[in-house]
Amino acid sequence: MSGIFHRVGENVVAKARGADEVFAFTGEAFSAAIWSIFHPHRFRFRDFARAFERTCCDGLPIASGIGFLLGLILAFESAAALRMFGAEVYVADMLGIALFRELGPIITAIVLAGRSGSAFAAEIGTMKVDEELDALTTMGLDPVRFLVMPRVLAATLAMPVLTIFSELAGLVGGAIVLRMMDVPPVVYWQHVMSMSGAMTIAAGLAKGALFGFLVALIGCGAGMGTKSTADGVGVAATKAVVGGMLAIAISDGVLAVVAYAWGV
Repeated sequence: MSGIFHRVGENVVAKARGADEVFAFTGEAFSAAIWSIFHPHRFRFRDFARAFERTCCDGLPIASGIGFLLGLILAFESAAALRMFGAEVYVADMLGIALFRELGPIITAIVLAGRSGSAFAAEIGTMKVDEELDALTTMGLDPVRFLVMPRVLAATLAMPVLTIFSELAGLVGGAIVLRMMDVPPVVYWQHVMSMSGAMTIAAGLAKGALFGFLVALIGCGAGMGTKSTADGVGVAATKAVVGGMLAIAISDGVLAVVAYAWGV
């Protein structure tokens, strides 16, 4: 019986230490962000440009492809039911709201977590295992400022771009489906524009930027906490993906409650 309590106590202590490391890294990241704002000439823009290219430009095909398939599937499933009532044209309204407000940012953020969040964790984790982070510290360079900040900023700015292309690809997929159901393209796009106001689009892009920030921060944090074991880098990459998706779901739920409370 005492062994059970012993194991439970060990797990509680391990979780507490893990939470302490998370809060410590978050504080270091925000401190480094403030420092970078007041010392822009010390910011590594070359690393930022490289991270932005790998996150945004290289991720455009997969984000656009998934967005296109998402719009195609949603249009097919919705039009099949609405066609019974001769109201398949209202699929355009549904796609405009769903893609710009919720599904576009969420699906794109999940792609970012699986593609870039894990990559950030693996890159920094490999450097941690090879003791390159210790070398940076010895040379007087803060690893958080040197490695984390360029990646976090790159992912935060890349997410709105990826979200726009994903949403547009989804709308094109919906247009193809409704064209097959004899809905004129002009009517389709008029319905989309009528339901997609500037506030809706801006809210979706802001939500995407927040998701990108969280995914990159969690991915870099998982890399910084990599253990020097045989599977350390793999565990860090897994933590980055799982943590990023969990953060996306929680933050989206909180934003949904706030939007409902504000009547947005």
